[in-house]
This record gives sequence, structure tokens and C-alpha cells, in this order.
Amino acid sequence: MDLYGTIEQYIKNGQKGVLATVIYRAGSAPRDIGTKMFIGDDGKCFGTVGGGRLEFDAHREAMRIMETGGMNVIHFRMNSKEVAEDGMLCGGNVDILLEPVKEKYLELYRKIGNLLQKRGKGVVVTVFDGNNIRKTLIEQDAGTTGDILEEREMQKFYKYIHENQPAVIDGVIVEPLKVFSSLYIFGAGHVSQFISKIAKIVDFYVVVIDDREEFANREKFPEADEIIVEDFHTMFEKLKFTGQEFVTIVTRGHKYDADVLAEALKKPLKYTGMIGSKRKVKIVFDFMRESGFSEEAIGKVYAPIGLSIGAETPQEIAVSIVAELIKIRGEH
Repeated sequence: MDLYGTIEQYIKNGQKGVLATVIYRAGSAPRDIGTKMFIGDDGKCFGTVGGGRLEFDAHREAMRIMETGGMNVIHFRMNSKEVAEDGMLCGGNVDILLEPVKEKYLELYRKIGNLLQKRGKGVVVTVFDGNNIRKTLIEQDAGTTGDILEEREMQKFYKYIHENQPAVIDGVIVEPLKVFSSLYIFGAGHVSQFISKIAKIVDFYVVVIDDREEFANREKFPEADEIIVEDFHTMFEKLKFTGQEFVTIVTRGHKYDADVLAEALKKPLKYTGMIGSKRKVKIVFDFMRESGFSEEAIGKVYAPIGLSIGAETPQEIAVSIVAELIKIRGEH
């Protein structure tokens, strides 16, 4: 369940909770502005704001707030001496806003969760002053949920809907909803099952594609965002390509890999990777050359796929592949 789905469930069950959000970061602190963690009244945590003492302090203060009411901003300052004494790996400065989740914002939490699942655009505006918080979701059509904003505030914050990073402006957190990178996994074999699981954990939007329903199904890929059973050729005309998508080619044989690669080379992609031995890769690449694809296009394909970590099992291969996806995603 996603973070906002968890918040919704707690509220429906009549339970309390606190949403922790990183609102300031400097130095080598572990997590960026906008990173969140939810702490329930049963002590359970969902998400992370950095681990170690930082998370321990946030958890302790969240539990206190649930008893006393109100909200708080905790300031975490670590110099090199404190880092060494505390056994931490990261220093830096971090401020974390701790806000109790409220039943009056139930619909707002629900809509945020739905927009994230549908990869829709929106911006969440949180105004905090003392013990008072106002919270509003602005959607792409300028519709709002939560507290009412004045027209000038709407105009001021709406423009952030197309930004990639949260911002803190005059005591206001402005958070554009994060659209996760799409990963199209062609092939639904053993390696694909583990790619799907690991990629979902690290916030990819996972789409599994195969022409065999007995392989591409919810039983084998329960975490995937989409499972599509269709011919590999026809799928390329139905998928969205903006130049930011990732494609992993892990089908059941050379022919299918070559077919998928030939279609992938015609599309703008952030990453294209194909599984296989050096011999197999050479055979497929030679076929691509004979089919008229340029050396420049072929040279952009990651094959053999994955970082070189000595991987052998399907699980290890999947780790190496997703590690490579993370590496490429982080490059600008």
C-alpha cells in the first residue's frame, strides 16, 4: 500500500498518525526536501526521512505530538564530531515538519494517492504557522481539495505543478506530485519477476508485457502497475514514449529480443537494455545493422544488460539490472 493509502486506512480505523516531511536540507544529509515518513499511533513507520538518529528523533517527537496535539518542526544539526560520536554516515542539516494527519483532509489524502497511482499532475500546498496548518491539493484543471486558497495564492502556487522538486517559499511547502519513471519490461520470465519487484521498491512505474497470459498475470507480478498481454510488435504503438522511458528486453529467445529491440530503436528512450551473452548480443546487433540501424543507435543499447557484479541467479541478475536503471535515472 502507498503512503497516502496507509494514511487513509489509519484515519478510517479511527487511529492517529503524524506525517513527517523534510522541509530543509543542507550538506550531506541523506534525504531530499519533500521526502516523507508516516508514523502511526501504534508506533509503526512507513517510508523514511533518513534513518539513524534522525529517524529516531522524528519518531519520538511524532509519538509525543500524538499525545499532546499540535505540530512541530524539528531541527537536526550534525557537525563532524557529532556524526562520529553518533555513528552516523551522513552529516549536514535537516528540518522536518511533523503534522498530525486529520480526518478533515481524508478526501485530500485519497486524491493525492489516486493521482500518484494514475501518474496525474498536481501540487500540494502546505501552509504552516505556529500550531496551525492549512493544506490544499491543486490539480491540473485548477480544481482544489482541502483548504480554500485565495486567487493570488492559486496563481502563485499553480505554476509549480510542472516542476520536479518541492520548494519551501515563505513558510509554505509547495510539492509537485512526483511522476515515477516508466519501466517497460518486455518478457515475463523468472528474471522479469524479480526486476518488477525490485524496480517497484525503488519507485519505477512498472509495466510488464508478454504475449502469454499464463506468464504475464497478477499471480506472478502482484506489484506491477500494469500487466499487458499482447503481441510485442503491436504494443509499441500503444505505449507512451516521451524520451524518459526505460525498456528492459528479457524475452524468451533471440528472435523475440531482436523484434523488441528493432521497435525500441525507433523510439526516444532514456534507457534500452537487452539481456544475453556477448555472443547473443553480437548476433542481435549484427541483425540490427543488416536491418539498417545506425551504429550510433545500436551503441546506446546496454547489452549485456546490468552492472557487472558477478550476478548468476535470476535474483542477482535483477539486482544488477535495476542498479543500472537507478544509475541512468540519476544522470541528467
